[in-house]
Amino acid sequence: MTKNIKIFVDLNAATMGDSGGAYGLIEDAAIVVDGGMIGWVGPKADLPARFADAPRTSLGGRLVTPGLIDCHTHIVHGGDRAVEFEMRLNGASYEEVARAGGGIVSTVKATRGATENELLEDALRRVDVMIAEGVTSIEVKSGYGLDEETELRMLRVARSIMANRRIRVKTTFLGAHATPAEFHGRDDAYIDDVCIPALRAAHAEGLVDAVDGFCEGIAFQPDQIARVFDVAQELGLPVKLHAEQLSNLGGAKLAAAYGALSADHIEYLNEEGVKAMAKAGTVAVILPGAFYTLRETQSPPIDLLRKHGVPMALATDINPGSSPLNSLLLTLNMGCTLFRMTPEEALRGATCNAARALGLTDTGTLAAGLRAEMAVWDVKHPAELAYRIGFNPLHSRIFGGTS
Repeated sequence: MTKNIKIFVDLNAATMGDSGGAYGLIEDAAIVVDGGMIGWVGPKADLPARFADAPRTSLGGRLVTPGLIDCHTHIVHGGDRAVEFEMRLNGASYEEVARAGGGIVSTVKATRGATENELLEDALRRVDVMIAEGVTSIEVKSGYGLDEETELRMLRVARSIMANRRIRVKTTFLGAHATPAEFHGRDDAYIDDVCIPALRAAHAEGLVDAVDGFCEGIAFQPDQIARVFDVAQELGLPVKLHAEQLSNLGGAKLAAAYGALSADHIEYLNEEGVKAMAKAGTVAVILPGAFYTLRETQSPPIDLLRKHGVPMALATDINPGSSPLNSLLLTLNMGCTLFRMTPEEALRGATCNAARALGLTDTGTLAAGLRAEMAVWDVKHPAELAYRIGFNPLHSRIFGGTS
């Protein structure tokens, strides 16, 4: 019975469940791992007798949490935008940079010119940083190709990350990210002639887990996003949306109407949009990296999200322009310091709520029957994970039941 079972003991478990008080914390806990799954979690004193003969590994009083989840990333891309970063520091706004031919469109040129191997090599360097911080699942978006060939290439690279690293990847089609230069002034033609056909092709190749868009004045209007979401629904794909980052076009309300997994950024979200998200069960993905990098002043409505019970996730939004942030641990701190999220909200934002934002039901908490994806930390209390700046206390990462 205990042949493939191992038990971790002498630990504090932040289960991130809904019971057990703050963090779902269980002190002096034991975690039973059976193959790649969690078999039992609870106080060590309550360990069932059937596990008496299983081998035990002491974790020396360390903290164990679910593996961290980065639910919003753009890690597959070519080039960088360091010069634009300098431009913004010299006074140009993000919108001014974009309208001058920079921003997303500038990354498109570099990404189109990169081979699949080059994109993968660059992405793996970023993934390695995430793994070293206890991340076990990530979302990866397309959106820097803006033509069918490159969008599919990006998604193939995202899929191939899992063949090269022990991490789970969920892929998101983001063809409605920006209008490429060759379609300048013809946004509708781009959506109908490129974005939607590319989505269909990516789905036919089995490359898509979800569909995203950028609903903003410098990107696409709600009616244009709706056409993409209609196709997503036809294909049986869940949706999410970059919404209310720079203004309020009603993107979050639109996303909620489609039962979206998440609405992301949402700095300009109003109470009407929050209520719509609450009713739909749509997760609010908070992205402090872009807020920080762009030196924004409009904070997301954290109090309104709390008031209406909208679950909040936190993610790096790692990308070459508005959020060149490769640390999910730093993101936890930024969520607390910039937006006054509590350390528990921040950790839930990178575990159970991040899982929900990706539609994952088998990870994000420590509970029997879920995947054995865990992070072991050299800390005593979970608040330390959001407290320190520039310090990585990871002791080990458990993925598929093994370190």
